[in-house]
Amino acid sequence: MITAGETFNHRFSYTQEQVNVFAQVSGDTNPLHIDEAYAKNSMFGQRIMHGYLGACVFTKIFGTLFYADGNVYLSQSMKFMKPMFAGREYEARLTVKEVNYEKNRAVIETNIYEVGTNELTTTGEAMLLNRQQFVNA
Repeated sequence: MITAGETFNHRFSYTQEQVNVFAQVSGDTNPLHIDEAYAKNSMFGQRIMHGYLGACVFTKIFGTLFYADGNVYLSQSMKFMKPMFAGREYEARLTVKEVNYEKNRAVIETNIYEVGTNELTTTGEAMLLNRQQFVNA
């Protein structure tokens, strides 16, 4: 049974090839993401990942890792605090903020930190519905 205060961490990274595929699938072919020469002359000095690609880790976690059986992803708020880069390791850190057992819903804080620097790159909050897992036993 899910409980308030519960945490879950998951490390991940993406390759530049995966960034390029995401650019094609999403249609966001901004050269900051895919053109090394262009991005080198940008304020970042290198290519950056799409913010939503970095945040895709949350749908992976909710769909396959964290109380995954039957989750329905109802909402997600996000703020992109720092750019993320291909080839670097990140850690998604989730904290269950509250559980409404009558409505089978949980509010979960969703953060991504760069491994090594511990800098926050993405912060937000998700709401999940799960009739099988979020019941008061």
